[in-house]
Amino acid sequence: MKTKLFSLVLMFTTMVSFAQQDAQFTQYMYNTININPAYAGSRGALSIFALHRTQWVGLDGAPVTNAVSVNTPLNNSNLGLGVSIINDKIGPTHENTISADLSYTIPASETFKLSFGIKATANLFNLDVSRLNPADDDPSLHDYSNKFSPNIGAGVYLHSDKAYIGFSIPNFIESKRYDDNEVAIFKEKINYYLIAGYVFDLNSGIKFKPALLTKMVEGAPLQSDVSANFMFSDKFVVGVAYRWSAALSAMVGFQVSEGLYIGYGYDHETTSLNRYNSGSHEIFLRFELFKNNNKIVTPRFF
Repeated sequence: MKTKLFSLVLMFTTMVSFAQQDAQFTQYMYNTININPAYAGSRGALSIFALHRTQWVGLDGAPVTNAVSVNTPLNNSNLGLGVSIINDKIGPTHENTISADLSYTIPASETFKLSFGIKATANLFNLDVSRLNPADDDPSLHDYSNKFSPNIGAGVYLHSDKAYIGFSIPNFIESKRYDDNEVAIFKEKINYYLIAGYVFDLNSGIKFKPALLTKMVEGAPLQSDVSANFMFSDKFVVGVAYRWSAALSAMVGFQVSEGLYIGYGYDHETTSLNRYNSGSHEIFLRFELFKNNNKIVTPRFF
């Protein structure tokens, strides 16, 4: 009962008092398409990605996120195309986001390519009023079923076989649900992302990749994720990550075959929330079909 009471207070305090942030992923380095449209087609293959994340296990109504995406280069052109779907459940709210991404890539040097991307998004927002307090029932809230709102975004992505850096804004348009006397149960604010990473060849069988993601949202603390992954024999990956003043994470992954990769991540909360939950779990699959086997000689680290 105490856990349920705490979680309900937490959910509504978050939704009413703060800006809504995009769905959060620990293994963002494998899921870049969701935050930066310029990533579309950059792997040189038809890449299919599926992820399930259960956050703050043990808290009633805690976030549960499912994400699926497909991206590919278009023939032998400089264009890349991507489609992604994110299903996000938080307490009484249920949100589906469908995005289409288009990228264009040009050579920046002998080793680097520069990609530009645009994102078009359709958002469907639902509020389950049956989970609200009947004493506070507001008839106007009953209309929040499949509320549609469009959005657009853009990004740039500079990358080589060893390094990358990118900046993106997935949603340029701010939107509010139930705006009554400047009080909204849900506010979608602009999210700014900066990502970077580099792959070091420590020896013939070990690669080391530090990575960084920084996210800024108006009305929310600056979020910075720092991670370090090691890849052994182009097959097995193990790493740790730290989300500033939020969580400590462990990650593992395995290249099952040339086209199939599976990964798992666990977050341990470092805030006072760790007294009320047993952590967060994230698992994903990535399957790739190569049009040209000579295009990517070894499994990519990002």
